Amino acid sequence: NESAANVAACALRLRDLLADPTNASLHEAVSVCEREGDRIVSTILQRLNTTFVTPFDREDIHALAEELDDVVDDLLEVSHRMQVTGITTALPELKEQADLVVQCAEECRLLVSRLDSMRNVQPHLDAIDRLESEGDTVHRRILARLFGGEFDAIDILRWKDVIEAMEGALNTMEDISDVVESIVLKHG
Repeated sequence: NESAANVAACALRLRDLLADPTNASLHEAVSVCEREGDRIVSTILQRLNTTFVTPFDREDIHALAEELDDVVDDLLEVSHRMQVTGITTALPELKEQADLVVQCAEECRLLVSRLDSMRNVQPHLDAIDRLESEGDTVHRRILARLFGGEFDAIDILRWKDVIEAMEGALNTMEDISDVVESIVLKHG
């Protein structure tokens, strides 16, 4: 639950960064979440190694912890790519992607919180699937715009890297829902 809450917080901080890409403190806020994610997953894995009885399969706990950590890594990668490429204003479509990431992260947080009871997960699984599909649509639309002649070659390269990193974060959130769905199917 703590790791999923960290994902949701990181998504919010990244969205804030997209509103003001030159603000170094907003990049640092995303970095803080990534470090917190590393700390949380380390704690989870240490507990996993010292706990005799777990609420569900060790492999599933490990997979879920790693996916939650991977999402925060993906979100930090978006921030890093923005810094490296010198982006000073975000494209509207990138902001759309960020809004979807925030919504999807919140659904992941709610989904993970349902693991205690393993009930009422389907609405969250459906929402994550829908949001990821919407993200795919935005991703295709922004790529079409990038290659439509509006941008010069260097700007295409800059934006494409950032957009692909954001798409990766959405895809990893769908991976989280797949792990949770698998856990619920086994134990629910």
